Amino acid sequence: MLIRAATRVNPASGIRTALLAMGLVVLASCGPSGSPSSDATIDWNAIPDVPAKGDRIVDASIGDASNLIPMIAGDAASHAIASQLYLSLLKYDANLDLTGQLAKSWDIAPDNRTIVFHLRPGLRWSDGQPFSSSDCLFTLRLIQDPHTQSAYKTDYAKVTAAEAPDPLTFVVHYDEPFSPALASWASLAILPRHVFEHEDIMHTPLSRSPKATIGPYRLVDWQPQQSILLRANPDYFDGPVWITERLTRIIPDTATQFLELSAGRLDLMTLSPIQYTRLYEKKAILKRDYKRYRYLDFVYTYLGFNLKHPLFHDVRVRRAIAYAIDRQELVDGVLLGLGQVIATPYKPGTFWVNKSLNPRPFAPERARRLLAAAGWKDHDGDGILDKDGRAFQFTLLTNNGNKQRADTAIIIQQRLHEIGIKMDIRLVEWSAFIENFINKHNFEAVILGWSLSPEPDQFAIWHSSQTGPRQFNFLSYSNPVVDSVLEAARRTFDKQQRKRLYDRMQQELFNDVPVVFLYAPYSLPVIHRRIHGIHPAPAGIGYNSEHWYVPKPAQKYHLTEIQP
Repeated sequence: MLIRAATRVNPASGIRTALLAMGLVVLASCGPSGSPSSDATIDWNAIPDVPAKGDRIVDASIGDASNLIPMIAGDAASHAIASQLYLSLLKYDANLDLTGQLAKSWDIAPDNRTIVFHLRPGLRWSDGQPFSSSDCLFTLRLIQDPHTQSAYKTDYAKVTAAEAPDPLTFVVHYDEPFSPALASWASLAILPRHVFEHEDIMHTPLSRSPKATIGPYRLVDWQPQQSILLRANPDYFDGPVWITERLTRIIPDTATQFLELSAGRLDLMTLSPIQYTRLYEKKAILKRDYKRYRYLDFVYTYLGFNLKHPLFHDVRVRRAIAYAIDRQELVDGVLLGLGQVIATPYKPGTFWVNKSLNPRPFAPERARRLLAAAGWKDHDGDGILDKDGRAFQFTLLTNNGNKQRADTAIIIQQRLHEIGIKMDIRLVEWSAFIENFINKHNFEAVILGWSLSPEPDQFAIWHSSQTGPRQFNFLSYSNPVVDSVLEAARRTFDKQQRKRLYDRMQQELFNDVPVVFLYAPYSLPVIHRRIHGIHPAPAGIGYNSEHWYVPKPAQKYHLTEIQP
């Protein structure tokens, strides 16, 4: 689970827009005046589909990364980069099935309480040190350490014993069956013991300057709030990494990103609905040189309440706000129809959705009645409801640069004003938003999004134990029934029984309204046609991005080695 900065895809599903890691050789663009070659005369259909090493992919992000240690980072911008540097024992493949990554295979005991991972032989960290089971054991102990503030640690607290009997075997034990256990090992990126064992994980320069990584790319350069440059790992174990460099430019505005794309200075970005449906068609360079994709991803957008704030203690108030919002208006007006209205925190159309629940209808009169029943009335005739001398006014925060969220906030602001609620809107730069407001629970209401795994467990988001620093239940939601259901589902392996438990969880969320589920937007990436190897699948298009390539005749950036 990742907090989403924008509609840009995440490491598990969509374009893995992560970037490259540290090496001794830096590459630079060469050619006349250091400029890339022009695409104007290339017939993309005539290019032979032959993999070749070289070239650079340039993409953009509205938010800078905050931390490159995966177990500490909770936002998608950071994980997009870190996922190219550090890897997990397992991963999801194109069809969203678990497969080996650092582990080549695994065995599960008949009682579902022990997993034995068999690691790939011959792997080395980028500093030449061998990868072994001691790194896995160290990483587990690190995330279990009380000093480590990680939103993901609850899954690994379930591990009651672990051992590394030999360099290529890692064994974990559970006191009781834990149904998300195997999937959890697709989420925990393994760290090099020899680098981190004497570091304070919460205060280390390694969060910005990794010393040893193992992924397909290595970090070359990070200019805060400007760019991140990654370079292919020549020793990557899972086949050749064809594209030599990946450069992510930090451009905190999608309109500016689109201008850069239209000028040929970006190779990929996730379009907004208006860019996808209208502006793309008007740009000859885009129609000629770029290809659009569209698919429903494992993401959704929501309006969340700080449940510790007195304005939102009364469930009638939260329900009233839900009735005052026209979700279809948001899908039609903000997404231009490229999305779906939702009532639950699962991807629409998937097995885990409670199909008996429908989004609350747009019913402003019902909203007014609920507010009146809660004691909110316009006593002074100024058009704003008040109670005990206090006006119903609050500030909604969302991140700067995400026009979808800003437009969503404006429409909600108008609808709430119609029922007597004054909602102010504040836009905050992404990294400051996470560090100063979300992590510190310093907000009244937010518009945010979640990126989800195919694994249905959402313990980290909704369980009342997960409200601490850097944990994901920053709304402070607490419901004993939900806690009990989430705990029971983690002990259940029968798929139908597990679904019944998650259906109950969704019903409780629907009743309590800790958030107003708004919509699931389509992912709308556009990618330069010179980039080959893209194969759309249930996992999206970025699951194999480390194996994309540019045939030699189509390469745009001619890179030469510059010795330090």
